[in-house]
Amino acid sequence: MDRLSNTVRPYAWGSTTAIPALLGIAPTGEPQAEMWMGAHPGAPSRITRTTASGELELALTEAIDADPEGELGVPTVARFGPRLPFLLKLLAAGAPLSVQVHPDLDQAREGYADEEARGVPIDAPHRTYKDANHKPELICALTPFAGLCGFRPPTEAADAMEALGVDSLKPYVDLLRAHPEEAALREVLTAILGADPAEMTETVTEAAAAAERLGGAHAPYARIAHHFPGDPGVLAAMLLNYVQLQPGEALFLGAGVPHAYLDGLGVEIMANSDNVLRCGLTPKHIDVPELLRIVRFEATEPGVLRPEAAPSGEERYETPVDEFALSRYTLASGAAPTDLTAPTPQILLCTAGTVTVGEIALGPGESAYVPAGERVEATGPGTLFRATVAA
Repeated sequence: MDRLSNTVRPYAWGSTTAIPALLGIAPTGEPQAEMWMGAHPGAPSRITRTTASGELELALTEAIDADPEGELGVPTVARFGPRLPFLLKLLAAGAPLSVQVHPDLDQAREGYADEEARGVPIDAPHRTYKDANHKPELICALTPFAGLCGFRPPTEAADAMEALGVDSLKPYVDLLRAHPEEAALREVLTAILGADPAEMTETVTEAAAAAERLGGAHAPYARIAHHFPGDPGVLAAMLLNYVQLQPGEALFLGAGVPHAYLDGLGVEIMANSDNVLRCGLTPKHIDVPELLRIVRFEATEPGVLRPEAAPSGEERYETPVDEFALSRYTLASGAAPTDLTAPTPQILLCTAGTVTVGEIALGPGESAYVPAGERVEATGPGTLFRATVAA
């Protein structure tokens, strides 16, 4: 078992205070958006191992590469290859993230192979597929957390746009009301992303001013427009469900579901991939043809997840993916140790109190890595999130 030293990513949308507050340290004034826990090559966690020559600090990727089956277990390597198949994060949004969508596994493999065959550099700004993996993800709120998730019924989006009283939105309103659901959403998103930029800037500016005047259900879109003035993604956001999670509640984002996080602190887990297709609220490249190919144009209720109780005090967030499983433990003072031993690799993250795992004491925001099969027990008082591979 190893205490993890983790990298905080300073993306511009990050909160300047949420992660420092959890860690109990002073803010730097710079955004601190995500703290990564795992073996992603872009920012792997670091560990310290005792060797014959003394203490050795190394990246978790190096430890896994040196002994994949010993670290991950034979079944995990057989299923996913010699790599940790999930990435755990603390995510702190102080401003909206881009509206984005992720491919399914077949789409990712096809897209990656196509760009490789065409010789598109992996670091090119217009490169869409960074790897051949899908990227399902789950966000669990630690504080009140706001986001957008999935298309709402076209008629609801039409009502919201019509209430703004902006003449240039009328064609979108008519499209949303005149076609079957899938065609309506597809045509409107296509029209928004393909409109003349100068005309769209004026339309979004008018819509934002109207949303601010109206307030209420329109207030989130006014806040989004404040961060992205004139961005057509503001109108794309109006096609989506607005969701407010309370602490302990979660959202699962599967392939093809457009989404964006707006504000709050949460624990996020995902399949270990960088494949993101954006559709607004970003200066980055938007691959419209590929986006329209992978988006699922159907209205859905945002499925808010709540943990399901399991034996030994475990509360599981059930998802339909194999690469990861997330659960939560609330450990009382003086209670018997909770056995967390598993045949799969684990990352354990404390989010409240002080949790001792093995001989490692974890405070809020601190984490540990447990190789597959290693015996581990946890005691509180505190709250512990457990990330591992689905059984």
